[in-house]
Amino acid sequence: MRKLIVHQFITLDGVIQAPGDSNEDVDLGFTHGGWTHPYWHDEIGAHFGQAFMETDAFILGRKTWQIHGKAFAPNPAEDPFGGFPKYVVSTTLKSVEAWQNSILISANVIQEVRKLKSQPGKSILLDGSSVLVHSLIENDLVDEYLLHVYPLVLGIGKRLFPEGKRVNLKLIESAALPTGVIYQRYQRI
Repeated sequence: MRKLIVHQFITLDGVIQAPGDSNEDVDLGFTHGGWTHPYWHDEIGAHFGQAFMETDAFILGRKTWQIHGKAFAPNPAEDPFGGFPKYVVSTTLKSVEAWQNSILISANVIQEVRKLKSQPGKSILLDGSSVLVHSLIENDLVDEYLLHVYPLVLGIGKRLFPEGKRVNLKLIESAALPTGVIYQRYQRI
């Protein structure tokens, strides 16, 4: 059975909203977008690259798919996601043709993810996708978490773990980066 791995940039208080850009996700008046930039280190990219090597499919929520697609689809030669199937969970999109190898999941999400996990292959990686990740966590579908924990507290924003859900984890890897970011890899137990 394939593993479903969640990769997130996350603050000490659990916020995952808009790590890359100030306009990425302003839901609920969020004004702290782009909070990861001052802490960048090449090891962050190396960890993400390692996750890609263990992966042969992605699952993304609509907003994350659109953000990644705008960044990468115009330059296919530079698209790290390009050759992989990208399963896009959305009830509002009618087409996912804008970004190559994208497949729409618009109904029975939990059942469809269970089917994907039962297929042969490498791991499935989820990046961002704050609404989708809550559904997957609530239904015990996430097997591992790859977290880059940033040394700041935002006090507001969308969080990784849904309120009221207990998740028991085992730390299997950890590394401190020179910028204060801590890389942590957890397995669900």
